[in-house]
Amino acid sequence: MKALLVVAHGSRREASNDEVRELCCRIEQEAAGEDFSLVRAGFLELAEPSIPEGIGQCLEAGADQVVVLPYFLSAGRHVSEDIPAEVEKARQQHPEASIVLAPYLGSAPGVARLLVELAGGGSKDGYSVE
Repeated sequence: MKALLVVAHGSRREASNDEVRELCCRIEQEAAGEDFSLVRAGFLELAEPSIPEGIGQCLEAGADQVVVLPYFLSAGRHVSEDIPAEVEKARQQHPEASIVLAPYLGSAPGVARLLVELAGGGSKDGYSVE
């Protein structure tokens, strides 16, 4: 079974952490058994589960492969150093598992188009964020 761990920074504001968890539920529904059987959130700091804990939870749920997706827009220190280090810790703890680090969100080719759409340039209506 293949799992996706969406990694966010983590926030002192629990509602922000819950947003990431809710996004994972929507991704899991969207994937609906196609690419990922399980989608969970993990956090670099300030929230639980940590990245290694999140990977461990995916493995305990039956995953034999975990794809770790950094939910970050730019390749700062967290993306280039901190998250890879946490993933490596998990690899050491679980040598039997395949743990793959995916590219960060901001590097995806579709992000520019998505930003245009969010700004209202992709539709007549646009929309507002509450």
